[in-house]
Formats: sequence, C-alpha cells, structure tokens
Amino acid sequence: MLKIDIHTHILPKEIPNWKDKFGYGGFITLEHHKPCCARMLKDDGKFFREVEDNCWSAERRIEECNQFGVDVQVLSIVPAMFSYWAKPHDGAEISKFLNDGIAEIVQRFPKKFIGLGTVPLQDATLAIKELERCKQIGLVGVQIGTNVNQLNLGEPQFFGFFQACENLEMAVFVHPWEMMGEADMQKYWLPWLVGMPAETSRAICSLIFSGVLERLPNLRICFAHGGGSFPATIGRIEHGFEVRPDLCATDNQCNPRDYLGKFWLDSLVHDEFMLDYLVKLFGAEKIALGTDYPFPLGEPEPAKLIESMPFDKETKVKLLHGAALDWLNLDKNLFI
Repeated sequence: MLKIDIHTHILPKEIPNWKDKFGYGGFITLEHHKPCCARMLKDDGKFFREVEDNCWSAERRIEECNQFGVDVQVLSIVPAMFSYWAKPHDGAEISKFLNDGIAEIVQRFPKKFIGLGTVPLQDATLAIKELERCKQIGLVGVQIGTNVNQLNLGEPQFFGFFQACENLEMAVFVHPWEMMGEADMQKYWLPWLVGMPAETSRAICSLIFSGVLERLPNLRICFAHGGGSFPATIGRIEHGFEVRPDLCATDNQCNPRDYLGKFWLDSLVHDEFMLDYLVKLFGAEKIALGTDYPFPLGEPEPAKLIESMPFDKETKVKLLHGAALDWLNLDKNLFI
C-alpha cells in the first residue's frame, strides 16, 4: 500500500555564512565535525542539536525509506531555519536558497520526494512573491511557523498571504516553533513536550477565531503533531466560545467545532487511543501519515502505529496516502 509521509525535515549540507553576509548574527550554521554527522549551531555558536547525513542526503533518505516501506516523503525545512526575526530582504534571500535546494532534490527524484517551500512571513509582500516562485520551481506548498515573531497567524497582515495560498492552490503545513513561554520552562524538554502542542492549538484557534478559515474555505492547510492540544481541548474551546462570545466571537460567529474535518492533521500522536479519537473526530480523509523524520520525537518506524490499528482497509488507505494526496492536490499515479 502506497505510503506518503507528509512530515519530514531537511537541511542543506552546506549553509552560507549569513552573519558575514548580512552583518549580524543569530543564524543557524552547520559544523561537520565527523563523517556523516554535523552539529547545528545557533545564536553565533551555541549548540542546538546533532544531526546525521539523513538530514541532508537524498540518497541516505531513500535508503531509509526503502528500509521502512515509505514510498514518498514530503520535504520541508527544519523549522529553526524560518528566520522570521531576520531583516525582511535577508529572510527572502535565505528562503530562496533553501527552496532552491529542496526543488533540486525533487527534480532529481520526482517519484520519491515532494517539496514544500519556506517564505519570509515577516513581510507578507515578500512572502507572497516567494510563494509564487515556489510554485514556479515545482514546489506544491509551503511550511510556516505557528507564529511570526509572536504574532498570531490570524493577524490581518497575514491574510493576503493565506489568500494567495488559496488562489495559487498551494498547500500549507503549519509547524510549531518559537514556543510561547519557552523561556520559563527550560527544564525537562518542556518546550518540546508541552509548548509545541500548545503552539499548534494557538495557531488553529487563531485562524478559526479570526475568520481566516471561514473566509478562505478552499485553503488546504494541515497542522503538525496531530493538531497538538487542539483536538483534546475542543470541548473547552467550544464552551469558551459559547459562554464568552464577547471575547471569542468578535471576528467570526461560527462555532469552532464546525471546522472539524475542514483542515488536515498529520498522524504523529504516538498513541493508539489518540489516533482513533482523531479519526473519529476529523475523519480518516483528513489525517495523513507524518513522522517528523529524522528527529527523535518522530515515529521511529513510519506508519507502524497506523498499521497496528484495527482500522479497515479503506481507512488505512486514507491515512497512508489518500489524505496526503487530497491535501497536496496530487494524483496517485505520479508515484506508482
């Protein structure tokens, strides 16, 4: 059965020295300190994480895909590379460099990889320009963060970008980053365990309450990590909408529950009860296989959770590739 993994991250093997070029720091760099491994450094030399060559080598990725029976990976940049904090035109240059790298891999292996770009959302005009270029170079959508310098995605200055995504039929993948409250919960990996799920719910609620999803019904948007904490707290969110419409319904009078099944989630929830709940809540046609490859918080054996579940064949088809193809607006025959 065809397997499409919509949530995989990639880096270029060599990253330019943006600090020297732009005259200020804070950018991610790679230190290739031993064969097939590199240290990701940020904030001018501070260690961020160790990565292996499966983070940049298409050939290594294909080997591992074959090992686990994954037919196609959707490539998106490691979110630490978003660089929304950079000066807008510098951010645009970084986005162009990263997008050209992903497009080159897709062109070399069109049956194995699908590409999502990144855009400088700190400037909506530049973001739209790069979005248009992404489509021209063969990318089918973009990955964005859950906030832009702590501004919610529902803020008016971003609406034109989402409208352009709808008009250009470009898919959108929303991934948590720069988690709210991160500075206050540094111990125990809490930004990743607690902050990331909350960030994703923040983004979903912002796009619902602001009316973006209501005004753009054909926007094909997907949220990482099974929608974070949103599915588990939809009851609370709906109740808040009902008892305090003066606070929640100021820009959109539609019940948040009405949007269940109108956007996509990936399947990365690490729990059989939660996956079953998501399928019942959203429908299998809106849940797509996602693993967060090649990082440790991902699913080590892609699709193992889906395949272990007592779903019928039709449901598994939707989860393993059907939902992904619908979200990306692609034909299955391109990959068989």
